[in-house]
Amino acid sequence: MKFICVGCGVQHAESAVPPGRCAICEDQRQYVGPGGQRWTALKELQATHKNQLDVEGPELISISTEPKFAIGQRALHLRTAAGNILWDCISLIDDRSVGAVQALGGVSAIAISHPHYYSSMVEWSRALGDVPIYLHAADGEWVMRPHPAIVFWQGDNHQLAPGLTLIRCGGHFPGGTVLHWAGGAGGKGALLTGDVIQVGQDRKTVSFMYSYPNYIPVSARTVREIVAAVEPFEFDHIYGAWFGQNILSNAKQALRYSADRYIAAITDADQPEARVSP
Repeated sequence: MKFICVGCGVQHAESAVPPGRCAICEDQRQYVGPGGQRWTALKELQATHKNQLDVEGPELISISTEPKFAIGQRALHLRTAAGNILWDCISLIDDRSVGAVQALGGVSAIAISHPHYYSSMVEWSRALGDVPIYLHAADGEWVMRPHPAIVFWQGDNHQLAPGLTLIRCGGHFPGGTVLHWAGGAGGKGALLTGDVIQVGQDRKTVSFMYSYPNYIPVSARTVREIVAAVEPFEFDHIYGAWFGQNILSNAKQALRYSADRYIAAITDADQPEARVSP
């Protein structure tokens, strides 16, 4: 059986009994819950949960699981003339969800921002036609279910298709990745960021963390590196890790402002209150 960690939602390689530990949850960026390490399997999850599809924006469909499971992120189905992408991933997969994605034109690839969202990526790949799964090589040690469909890319950028570029930002994980969609926002460009660049609840600003549940910040240098990584790309929208948690205008300005605010908050510099917020 291929057991799924209840804490992070990542599916592990086949084993006769549940693994003794989940390395992802024992890492300081995640956590083992107060009830200890717990496991489930896909059939059990299918019996208690279902996926919901929602329109996130033009050519962008959100896929999320109800009730919330594990971290609770959503996947995004992105449609473009150059090919369709499943961005990030979720643990639950069933015939209904696969049928819905296929009705939208299927996908030519899966790409994932960081290990917390690896989830049931191999199951999704197989169900959608054995499509490749693009992960940054810097995070290869966190793959709990190796599979030939996984493609480890290296360097700072990787073009999936014309107008679709993976950008290594680092931060949350060394290979933390965002997806630039040149045709997004009506041609002004969009970033799909997971929580590598985390959209705030105000939906006007973003933030950056090494560990969200354990409240460990990243350094000022790391924030500058994240901003520098995406600076060459034009974008007016940022789509975050949860449904509706998006910035839908002036996103590049919002990122710059948020980076300045963050750096000021963790150093002795003054807060950027005199600056015009987005």
